[in-house]
Amino acid sequence: MICRAPALLPELQARLAYRFGNSALLARALTHRSYSADHNERLEFLGDSVLGLAVAHMLYEALGDLPEGDLSRVRANLVRQATLHRLALDLGLPGRLLLGEGELRGGGQDKPSILADALEAVIGAVYLDGGYPAAQALVRRLFEREPIHPDMAVTARDAKTALQEWLQGRGMPLPQYEVVRVLGAAHRQTFEVACTVAPLGLRELGQGASRRAAEQAGAAAMLRAVQPSSKT
Repeated sequence: MICRAPALLPELQARLAYRFGNSALLARALTHRSYSADHNERLEFLGDSVLGLAVAHMLYEALGDLPEGDLSRVRANLVRQATLHRLALDLGLPGRLLLGEGELRGGGQDKPSILADALEAVIGAVYLDGGYPAAQALVRRLFEREPIHPDMAVTARDAKTALQEWLQGRGMPLPQYEVVRVLGAAHRQTFEVACTVAPLGLRELGQGASRRAAEQAGAAAMLRAVQPSSKT
């Protein structure tokens, strides 16, 4: 059933800077379960592990003084869905996915979860086709513009908890969260939440597919805003 992908593969391979010996692996990596029984979920499983190892190696080299727990949190920050979604967009994956009609009508080509999974499947496909060195080189190319710094260990934690701890440690009250607007159709809503720390006169916005996710995004934005103060 994988019949549309081959025409799209050469350009994608150029973007990946990797040429497949077995292009069927790349085609499978782009195939959602709604399109075919020969889909990308096993490749995604494999790619997730390869990605984790390659990113761990990058962090081990770049953040030599950071302890294991903080390295784990930085890795979680780097490989979270939002980052993989953005990298998948940069590669142009939305127009190359093979999706069933129902998933297409529902905007599946733009869903962050589907795109993040597809990117992991592509990494898994490169691993099977060219081995770990090829997959590691791909991960390094994908993440070469992503900032890597020790402070990511803080924002990778539960942002609301981290912000609460930061404020309480300075004798300040808890932040206030307020939904300021809801965007999109009922089945694909995006919430925008304001996080306010009154004593500091700060208000930051966060967006997410649920109120909880938007609150976490708002808290993360607030942490970034107050972090310089925490070093004084």
